[in-house]
Amino acid sequence: MEDSLGTRGPDGPLLVIVDGANVVGSRPDGWWRDRRGAAERLRDRLARQGLPGRPAAVEIVLVVEGAARGVESVPGVRVEAAPGSGDDRIVELAAEQPGRPRLVVTADRELRRRVGELGAGVTGPRAVLG
Repeated sequence: MEDSLGTRGPDGPLLVIVDGANVVGSRPDGWWRDRRGAAERLRDRLARQGLPGRPAAVEIVLVVEGAARGVESVPGVRVEAAPGSGDDRIVELAAEQPGRPRLVVTADRELRRRVGELGAGVTGPRAVLG
């Protein structure tokens, strides 16, 4: 059963799936010079801050692709390296637990549509970057 914040379902706390490439690419801070380093900085920020504005427990999964593959998980953030398309892996993760509340962090319109069809909520990069 969901709690009053909509953060807990029958299968666990809110699952937050972060589109690493999209979130990192949303700010022109030189990320393109070191994609792996940028993904690690995002991972570390997520591990420190969680999902700002959500006081309840969440499970965070950061999906990385391309040059960011190889980024390791840390306590508080599980890192999933997409074997191909990061978007496809995000859709797979959202589809795996249909009874659980899920939130996908991305600005990608097509990805937002795809996960929305699965019943997942969507929000933009500002949700994790402030």
